[in-house]
Amino acid sequence: MRPAAQTALTTLGAVGAVGVAAGVWGVGIERYLFTLRRHELAVLPPGSPSVTVLHLSDAHMAPWQHRKQRWIADITDRVQPDLVINTGDNLGHPDGLHGLRTAFSPLRGVPGFFVHGSNDKIAPSARNPFKYFSGPSTDVEFTPSLDTDALDEFLTGLGETQIDNTAASVRIGGVRIDALGVDDAHRELDDLPAATAAFRALGDDTARVRLGVTHAPYRRVLDAFTDVGTDLLLAGHTHGGQVRIPFAKKALVSNCDIPLDQARGRSLWTHDGRSVPLNVSAGLGHSIYAPIRFGCRPEASVLVLRARRAADSPERQSAG
Repeated sequence: MRPAAQTALTTLGAVGAVGVAAGVWGVGIERYLFTLRRHELAVLPPGSPSVTVLHLSDAHMAPWQHRKQRWIADITDRVQPDLVINTGDNLGHPDGLHGLRTAFSPLRGVPGFFVHGSNDKIAPSARNPFKYFSGPSTDVEFTPSLDTDALDEFLTGLGETQIDNTAASVRIGGVRIDALGVDDAHRELDDLPAATAAFRALGDDTARVRLGVTHAPYRRVLDAFTDVGTDLLLAGHTHGGQVRIPFAKKALVSNCDIPLDQARGRSLWTHDGRSVPLNVSAGLGHSIYAPIRFGCRPEASVLVLRARRAADSPERQSAG
């Protein structure tokens, strides 16, 4: 064999070995490396006691995913949250609610808010996973096939309030927390006029913090939430890209129109001269038809909200 051909075969073999190793890691190891991300944000009125928020997203639960169920169920003891924000896509299988009951039941009695993603209404289907890298999915057919009513009844029973295209308030430690939310913007189910009108109807209160909650962080939603005066934005949907180049600052894809460097974690959303902290959760799961995580561990977020001080600014809060 000629030296050039031997070198080419050696290189091809090495590339193949790396690919196999990456696949084994992503499918067999990293998708089980659940991580708790912690951030501190100065968004509460001066003099307020701190509020610990647990941000959950994209569980995509299937009944056999016992490791994920146990990890989520243990969060309550580790975090002791004051408030839960659930940004949707809880179900990943028609029987996924059985797993969610195991995972989320320890949160019973903790107040919170939730919005829907499309996978709270329709079951996932087999598709070519490589199409995900060509841009946001564009399926137009929407036929609900999951028991969303049962999901809502369960989450409401835990103490969470559904805020699809509306707004609601809860009081914690003397601080009124207002939240507005939208239904899944990826499926264009969001009704921003209705949500912002409901938000304004809550009235004003100097001792309050205002949250904008969405499953899919589309620019139109984040811009509208910023315009209406929110202090913090929370979203999911992107899976952080799900497959990323290790240590890269940008995701390869986001499945929406958010900038790729804001598809995961804490950043700053700026619109029309106003800047608001944004937390996009990379989520806890994946489609059962794409069981992989690479360079992007499954996660939940703990956001410690504290009182604003004179030295605080949105830029300082979003750093890191």
